Amino acid sequence: MPDTERPLRIATEITIRLGALALLLGWCGVILFPFLLPLAWGGILAIALHGPCQMLAQRLGNRPVLASTLVVLALLGAVILPGILLGNSLAAETQSLVDSWQSGRLTVPEPPAKVAEWPVVGKSVHAFWLLASHNMEAAFTKLQPYLKDTVSWLVAGAARIGLALLEFVLAILIGGALMATAGRSGAGALAFAGRLGGARGHHLAELAIATIRGVTRGILGVALIQALLAGLGLLIAGVPAAGLLTVLMLVMCVVQIGVALVMIPAAIWLFANADPTTAVLFGVWTLLLLPLDNVLKPLLMGRGLDVPILVIFLGAIGGFLSHGIIGLFVGAVVLVLGYELFVQWLREENPGL
Repeated sequence: MPDTERPLRIATEITIRLGALALLLGWCGVILFPFLLPLAWGGILAIALHGPCQMLAQRLGNRPVLASTLVVLALLGAVILPGILLGNSLAAETQSLVDSWQSGRLTVPEPPAKVAEWPVVGKSVHAFWLLASHNMEAAFTKLQPYLKDTVSWLVAGAARIGLALLEFVLAILIGGALMATAGRSGAGALAFAGRLGGARGHHLAELAIATIRGVTRGILGVALIQALLAGLGLLIAGVPAAGLLTVLMLVMCVVQIGVALVMIPAAIWLFANADPTTAVLFGVWTLLLLPLDNVLKPLLMGRGLDVPILVIFLGAIGGFLSHGIIGLFVGAVVLVLGYELFVQWLREENPGL
């Protein structure tokens, strides 16, 4: 073969091999795409629960498979059981409403006269309410054009919730498998990080793991503690719908809103309706709870990390706003790794930094 054709042949072979490799990787990506979110959640759960699972395995006589199985069963119970209870409750309430409608027992009281004085919508709301109190069928007929879109929205929302629940169940199973094989899974992850980043890859992998655990402790852990303590106060004080308000406060704490939007109105309601002792004690409890997250987050989030807590916090909140709940972890990890690489790049030219 002439020497002039040899580089062309080599380039052609390299192009074909790279094309085949890209096709294979792209095809693998298409196959795994539906499982990317459960895989990410499974990895996060495995990292976050690795410590407790190891402690349980030691108590069970160094049986990691049994320990991970028990953890998975506990998580599945925590996810599936409330869903079943909520579904049964909704089904029972819906059936009761239908029975009342069919038997004619469903009645609507006449609206108070003050409703008509509401700004902007008062007159229309009063008129429709009055119609429903005298002729339910006519009111229902008037609502039919809006009910179709509402029902479609509810069905689509229920489908999304069902899919999210299914994905989370799959993530729990994946996390359990990773916890049961923690040694091999961890070694494989470190080896992959080493291949990508060389000597620095191991350090970055360990930093990512520590970040996930820090976010778990500092955001989800603190949110759970604060919401449960606030819910306990609501329950003892006798505030209506304490369980529902506790779930709402948990979501609000995760998104960094806090418990103030629920606890302060609840305190005002107690001062207006409960005895003074209960209201005062609840007010003191509220004042103690409001700054609790500001105390616990610095203690828990950055523990074991040589990274400013502000970087972790901004990454978690920015990730949540961009990608939802999983963004709490992904955003924090990405920003921490980016910060670490940036600092290392600066130190190469300025070792004193």
